[in-house]
Amino acid sequence: MKALGGFFGLTTHQTSVKQEVMAGVVGFFTIVYIVAVNALILSESGMPFEGAVIATIAACALGCILMAFIGNAPIILVPGMGINAMFTYTLVHSMGFTWQEALGIVTVSGILFIIVAFTRLSAILSTAIPQSLKDAITVGLGFFLLLIGLEKGSLIVQGENSLLSIGDFAHPAAVATLITFVVAIVLFVKNVPGHFLWTILFGTALSFVMNIEPANAGQGAISSESFIWFQLSFAQWMEIPFWIGIFSLTMVLVFENIGLIHGHVTFLKRPNTYGPALKANALSAFSSGLLGTSPTVATVETTAAMAAGGRTGLTALTTGILFLVSALFIPYMGYIPDHAISPILIIIGILMIQHMKHMDLEDFTESIPAIMLIVMIPFTFSIADGIAIGFILYPFMKFIMGRAKEVSVTLTIIAGLFLLYFILHFMPFL
Repeated sequence: MKALGGFFGLTTHQTSVKQEVMAGVVGFFTIVYIVAVNALILSESGMPFEGAVIATIAACALGCILMAFIGNAPIILVPGMGINAMFTYTLVHSMGFTWQEALGIVTVSGILFIIVAFTRLSAILSTAIPQSLKDAITVGLGFFLLLIGLEKGSLIVQGENSLLSIGDFAHPAAVATLITFVVAIVLFVKNVPGHFLWTILFGTALSFVMNIEPANAGQGAISSESFIWFQLSFAQWMEIPFWIGIFSLTMVLVFENIGLIHGHVTFLKRPNTYGPALKANALSAFSSGLLGTSPTVATVETTAAMAAGGRTGLTALTTGILFLVSALFIPYMGYIPDHAISPILIIIGILMIQHMKHMDLEDFTESIPAIMLIVMIPFTFSIADGIAIGFILYPFMKFIMGRAKEVSVTLTIIAGLFLLYFILHFMPFL
């Protein structure tokens, strides 16, 4: 115990082993839902469900352990919501990569994130990209998750006379989603500890009551084929779309984590922790591609652990160990139905959309690029294309309004690369 106290500086940070361990337990039960949610989203890319579960658990455990020993902060690292959707629906479904190639993109993005985190680039990029575009990315991801949640819950379907229409509420899956959503909302607004975990358990129990068979039922057994570690592919590394995917993913990964970690260390009143925590985050994101999952991020649910008294890396270490223990329940995770996950995606999407309140919508040079970025992510079902449109429009709007000096050289280069992508992408049609 004394060794732990000395290594993590428990006395310095006015905490104890008991307090840190309890905070880690709270953090774990707040975020453990990510194992099932992330695996279900990744499985839609063609990745084996049980492999996605193992990869998610491994990435969560390793990420928290890296944060404990490198960052010495109670920050929980897990595969991020929004980024996992980008992996499946943008890189695989929209851009046509296999899930193995998408893992290759994740790995290279992780390397770039490491370069950013271990150099001055983090400060340069954070300053170069306007806050309106950073907020717009978060809001756009929120709408994207909201759309996916509604679709997976059968609440919206492809329309006959329109792109989308309301779902058939007489269908058992839609009814189950509505019931689970009501329970999820009540648990969430009442701030019940582990609300998302209880939502998943309720939705799963409801599937047995309503005789709804989950799509992945019976797919939880572990075999040698369940391990998808180091199955990444760089087969298309010489193709431009491969690097566009890397660039887009890196943009989301870097700016989301810079914002989240800055917020967490500010809450802790330990600004000197920012650098080490960002480095641990970058190493964790890089390892995600090797382990077989979308990149890890500094999750928002970390605030639950900090509110419970977590102040050091011992909190993160406790959470990481509990993730390893959760591997015992892998055989049962295939029984979690879509309607148990959909309400969580909807609620998280709504929370991300609330970032719109920070945006300056009165200045057209700021609002037009931001709003176009936001709407084009769900409308094109491509996070990469949405980001590209927003980043191209921003310097354009500043230029036509005679405010070109407000655009950094870095942002101009980024916009130029995105514009080049669109030109080359549509060249065959010219």
